[in-house]
Amino acid sequence: MGTYLTRIADTLLLEALKASGAVLIEGPKWCGKTRTAQQNAQSVLMMQDPDRKTDYLKTVAVKPSLLLEGATPRLLDEWQIAPVLWDAVRFVVDQRGMTGQFILTGSAVPVDNKTSHTGTGRISRLRMRPMSLFESGESEGSVSLSDLFAGIPDTSGISRIPIERLASLLVRGGWPESVQSDDRTGEKRARDYVDAVIHQDVSRVDEVEKSPAKIQALMKSLARNISTEASMATLKGDMGGQDESMTLPTVASYLNALERIFVVEDLPAWNPSLRSKTPLRTSAKRHFTDPSIATAVMGLSAKGLLQDFSTFGFLFESLCIRDLRVYADALDGRVFHYRDKTGLECDAVVVLRDGRWGAIEIKMGAAEFDPAAENLKRFVERVDTDRMRKPSFLMILSATEFAYRREDGIHVVPLGCLKP
Repeated sequence: MGTYLTRIADTLLLEALKASGAVLIEGPKWCGKTRTAQQNAQSVLMMQDPDRKTDYLKTVAVKPSLLLEGATPRLLDEWQIAPVLWDAVRFVVDQRGMTGQFILTGSAVPVDNKTSHTGTGRISRLRMRPMSLFESGESEGSVSLSDLFAGIPDTSGISRIPIERLASLLVRGGWPESVQSDDRTGEKRARDYVDAVIHQDVSRVDEVEKSPAKIQALMKSLARNISTEASMATLKGDMGGQDESMTLPTVASYLNALERIFVVEDLPAWNPSLRSKTPLRTSAKRHFTDPSIATAVMGLSAKGLLQDFSTFGFLFESLCIRDLRVYADALDGRVFHYRDKTGLECDAVVVLRDGRWGAIEIKMGAAEFDPAAENLKRFVERVDTDRMRKPSFLMILSATEFAYRREDGIHVVPLGCLKP
């Protein structure tokens, strides 16, 4: 086990433990949930321990509260193996009347009827994702998203990530174990992750057997349509073949299973107040929780990306969305995209809980900066800033070297310079 690298979720977890009786950390396998939880736990229950799992399940069937005894915060790792633990935790939190009692981690959402209570008011949720480039040490962090929201005008920095290295980081992904290994090992781990999803994890989530071939076909379709608003019908058609069993409801059920194990995380559309009656498109953009899933399922290497810049561009956008989501979490914000029926779109809009927002166009090269800047200006003109705030900033997030502020006030920020 490598050295623990500080995560943005560390601070979020401590804050959540101060406010709630229990905290649920959700996210895909291998993203570091257990390791992060262990940094703050005083006792641990590993439900997946093969030597004790049978005993744990027998105890749960008779008296689940026995598994909750221990120093607090007590970590219940992969709690969904015994979903009754959720209700047991909620009850004990009520009885004790204290915050910071339990940390639950889970890499799958159990079926809805396995718990009798939502946990509202007792159990808060924390979403973890694979590591951002700032957390893994690749982004030098000279440009702060928080500073941009605060209106600090200066933007400067130099990214240490050349385009060749960026391709390698994308294929490696933000999986903590891969971050501390060589690129070749990281690439293999991403392929192993995809294999486990296809052949094991998707069927286990709801105990309904699913066709590995169909799961693989769906994931390849998602990878080919990454960073787009591909509909369910488009995904079905892209999967090819004349298999009549692959109906739209089947595609939807398979996609739902991938969402429940946090492999897929689509980007929702933003619905701001507009000056005109322009209809908005409400479709989400397709994304995996980490772009390395897409390269693994397509069999793409870093070298292959450098030979296909069209695909590289879509995957780079997905990499940026991954990092923006991690950084937005640190600021109590969310990330959206915008597109209306006229075709005007904005790749990312970061919206904070207090109403502040910033608009971002994602472009790899400098040749695209001027059109991107004009697009951002048109977008802002369409938003009714009399009914909602003006944007805190406009940004072009890039794969280039230098961070700076353009004469029109738009910030150009390499992904290798950004931090929360």
